[in-house]
Amino acid sequence: MAANQPKTPRPDMAQPHRAGDTEPFPAGKVIYLSPIPLPTSSAPVDFNQAIGEVNDAYLDFGGSLPTPFTWQFTLGIPFVGYLMLAFLMPLIGGLSVGIYGESLDAFFLVTELVFEEVFFLASVICFLVLVMALVIKCQYHFKFRNDVPTRFHRQRREVAFAPGDGKPPIIVPWESVAAWVTQAQGATQYGVQRQYGLGLGFIDPETGQQHFLELPQPGLPLAMGLWESVRAYMEYEVHTREEIQDPNGLHCPGDPPYEGVHTFHNARRRLHRRYRDGEIGLFKVSMWYLWHILDLWTIPFHLAEWEIRAIQKAGRKSLPASLDEWSQPLPREQWAEPSDELKRLSAEVRQRHAQQPNRPITAIFAEVYAEETSLSA
Repeated sequence: MAANQPKTPRPDMAQPHRAGDTEPFPAGKVIYLSPIPLPTSSAPVDFNQAIGEVNDAYLDFGGSLPTPFTWQFTLGIPFVGYLMLAFLMPLIGGLSVGIYGESLDAFFLVTELVFEEVFFLASVICFLVLVMALVIKCQYHFKFRNDVPTRFHRQRREVAFAPGDGKPPIIVPWESVAAWVTQAQGATQYGVQRQYGLGLGFIDPETGQQHFLELPQPGLPLAMGLWESVRAYMEYEVHTREEIQDPNGLHCPGDPPYEGVHTFHNARRRLHRRYRDGEIGLFKVSMWYLWHILDLWTIPFHLAEWEIRAIQKAGRKSLPASLDEWSQPLPREQWAEPSDELKRLSAEVRQRHAQQPNRPITAIFAEVYAEETSLSA
């Protein structure tokens, strides 16, 4: 039976949208968060590290580097699967027969028989899974090398997008950029498959052509958190990459600006400190060690550092040189200011969210806009 893949259609940017609008489609819905980027009340978190360079003037969206998590996922799934199939399954079979028959000899006999039956098959299956995972990882490696970031300049309150193929960069006002979160699901032979993503879009003011930037996300809160990271930066609410990518403070002064072996050792020191201070118990410490042992300890962190060095050595695509001057910081008196509409609506959204913190933020967006429309009518 073929899988029914969820479909996530792109919105039509020519149709007017605003924060709080919802568009259903057969497999899910699209929820708009902008234009007019209102505060979402979500924590600004860049879980997948989609954000690259961050400084006082601009933020690069899509210029990130690989993380150890991708290597943990690539190596961990085949390794854990191999342990379960080759060793855990024989033990479960032996225990079942041994307990039922109340015989220690039966336990050892069945364990040995099941081990001999499944060991070779488990080795072949998990090796093929590892090869497939490495092929996918290789594709993402070249994607990292070829990705060209979109640059958000908060002092100018503008966004620069490089369409590629030698075409000149497109610069649009920050408050005109549309943002949406997509939720989709579909039935497969394995159950219900869910997909989430964050999308950004705008129209080229000169040609009228629509442009899109879409990033899959593990879940709805993380998609909202990624958008909030960009919005909060543009509105001077966060200022560094560490605030959105390192909320646990795993980077120390002098560390490289990416995740690697240093973050592993920083995390272990932090774990021990929290245990000594009584913040966590022995169970959480044990689970941390078990997780990292199953994920091959520091090997994924070493591989992530090797991959980052390979990308940096090979060189990465970057924004056109024509944007160098545009990217420079501006004197304070030349900084662009938020529109009166954004200030007014943001203040109203924050006030209502403080009064009803459990209410969906998109419902508050829609309510605020509905009242704006009725007052102006």
